[in-house]
Amino acid sequence: MTLQQLRYAIGIAETGSFNKAAEKLYISQPSLTAAIRDLEDEMNILIFNRTSRGVTLTNEGEEFIAYARELYHHYEIVLDKYGKGGKRKKKFAVSTQHYSFAVKSFVETVKLFDTEKYEFAIRETRTREVIEDVAAMKSDIGILYLSDFNRKVIQSLLSARDLAFHKLIDCKAYVYLWKGHPLANQPFITFEQLADYPCLSFEQGDNSSYYFAEEILSTSEYKRTIKANDRATMLNLMIGLNGYTLCSGIICEELNGSDYLAVPFKDKSAEAHRVMEIGYISKRNMLLGLVGERYVEELQKYLAKCERAE
Repeated sequence: MTLQQLRYAIGIAETGSFNKAAEKLYISQPSLTAAIRDLEDEMNILIFNRTSRGVTLTNEGEEFIAYARELYHHYEIVLDKYGKGGKRKKKFAVSTQHYSFAVKSFVETVKLFDTEKYEFAIRETRTREVIEDVAAMKSDIGILYLSDFNRKVIQSLLSARDLAFHKLIDCKAYVYLWKGHPLANQPFITFEQLADYPCLSFEQGDNSSYYFAEEILSTSEYKRTIKANDRATMLNLMIGLNGYTLCSGIICEELNGSDYLAVPFKDKSAEAHRVMEIGYISKRNMLLGLVGERYVEELQKYLAKCERAE
């Protein structure tokens, strides 16, 4: 088994096609096919199912590609530190729940590097997909939160996938709404005051559990609820329907605009005092690399400013 064969297998898994992978890897398709066949023979497994519609990973193949990405990632870190690199583009990707501060920190990180030499990606996605992306090494870092409510379930998933959670900040609940909302000028907001307005939440998929909800008080009984799957739609619903969501209170005006604000949430229920422990996840015992380290620094810098502003 060679690093080149691992690179080929990863390329096919990412593109879902031998043809597309061959073009991207600058190799002929017969040579690519032969290299993967040799790899499968040596490993005594079938990595890909070949069909007329393309290729998919077998169960063994999914596990193999996860290990291949991990091994190749270590190789790239060593190459970044000691090798000349040549024309090879280095990759860095983040998967995150819908946090504007995660995007803002990503923007600041990208500015520090030459995009001709680096291939960057950021995905705002569902909670479970954040975990799976990092586990499969599609992303180097994932951003999500833990609380007393979801901690046991999320930590169990992280442990099973050999992922570690690194705390960044603790946050209490805020009501996030647009500045024209009837409750926008209140010093704090309670559940009773919110009864006449729709609660907005991010959709978590058909097989979702409320343990994956991005909103901190997900088990509360809301009279009116509307789900969305992206941040732009959520902001539009806030204006169009006087909707609201419960969040960390960390908002980025530069990205979301100045039409929205976060008001402290207060209530008699024990849930109202629940704390969001926001952090990032990564593969356990794996080096982040230069870009990953700088991204974490940008996260810490931005969140530190938020703490001082409170």
